Amino acid sequence: METYHYERLQKFTRDVFLAIGCSEKNASLASEVLISADLRGIDSHGIARLPGYVRLKDHGRLHPNPNVKVVHETPSTGVIDGDKGLGLVVAPFAMEVAMEKAEKVGSGWISVRNSNHFGIAGFHAMLALQRDMIGWAMTNAAPLVTPTFSCEKLLGTNPIAVAIPAGEEPPFVADFASTAVAYGKFEILQRKGLPAPVGWAQDGEGRPTTDSNAIKNGGGLLPLGTDREHGSHKGYGLGAIVDIFSGVLSGANYGPWVPPFATAGFMAMPDAVGTGTGHFLGAMRIDGFRPADEFKSHMDKWIKRFRDAKAVPGEKVLIPGDPERETEMIRKEQGIPVIEPVIEQLEILASRFSIKL
Repeated sequence: METYHYERLQKFTRDVFLAIGCSEKNASLASEVLISADLRGIDSHGIARLPGYVRLKDHGRLHPNPNVKVVHETPSTGVIDGDKGLGLVVAPFAMEVAMEKAEKVGSGWISVRNSNHFGIAGFHAMLALQRDMIGWAMTNAAPLVTPTFSCEKLLGTNPIAVAIPAGEEPPFVADFASTAVAYGKFEILQRKGLPAPVGWAQDGEGRPTTDSNAIKNGGGLLPLGTDREHGSHKGYGLGAIVDIFSGVLSGANYGPWVPPFATAGFMAMPDAVGTGTGHFLGAMRIDGFRPADEFKSHMDKWIKRFRDAKAVPGEKVLIPGDPERETEMIRKEQGIPVIEPVIEQLEILASRFSIKL
């Protein structure tokens, strides 16, 4: 494992995106989104994903400079076609449109089709904080997840992120997959040659397994809750909601027809029922409900009360977003650790494009 300053990794990532044909603007934005995941400690969605985007371009599934456009809209809603662009670029464009609508009518809701993997959902939701708004972001993904009682993989990890501003306190930022864990956690275990904890996956026959390669070998990720007795039907429901909002509502692919990202373990494209991968983003003006200062004062009170909760011995009660924010502060100062298998993949890109890592 080696440690890199985040600006070095961001420059390398930008240079790779430039090498596959992205404009300076798109390459800079995409690299910022990608490295934000590493800074926040979500290593599964950071620079480790960079080779996957290059592979999408190699397979003709990615337009480096897409013509992203609104194809249908009302004052508060819209559908955006991402033209096979990087989701890292398409989603911020969609959030910008959502915020512009919110400025005018109180809230904006955008469903996106014909896009690709968009990195961490939290980045896009947090864009709304810059305008003192509440931000929402979600996306569907390749079918790696078995619904409750199913042996078939029909849903993606389908994350949801919500960012809510506060006053004196830092914002509330919830960003989580609708599965027990994101697939990227399995990729990390695979690189390290380690087993998965019980409750993360099942094999092809629906039995619990600790094989970190189970998803590649016919098994599937489990919904949040793991099994029916522990509430897996709720995780299944959350994932289904994300899939419908992101895919069915926009005209993107959905369910088992969502195209795989390049690190899903397979690249074969299923029959299409829509176009590309889908996202759903929203922005809400606080003063559409109550005065913003009043709301943020009460958010401060909410946050402080939860932080002051009596905790079990040796622990403390956290607010969603606390661990990621603390990790970002540390990694900006001390650097981002990158494990050897990821470095090897980055060195291959460096050699291919004559870029120094």
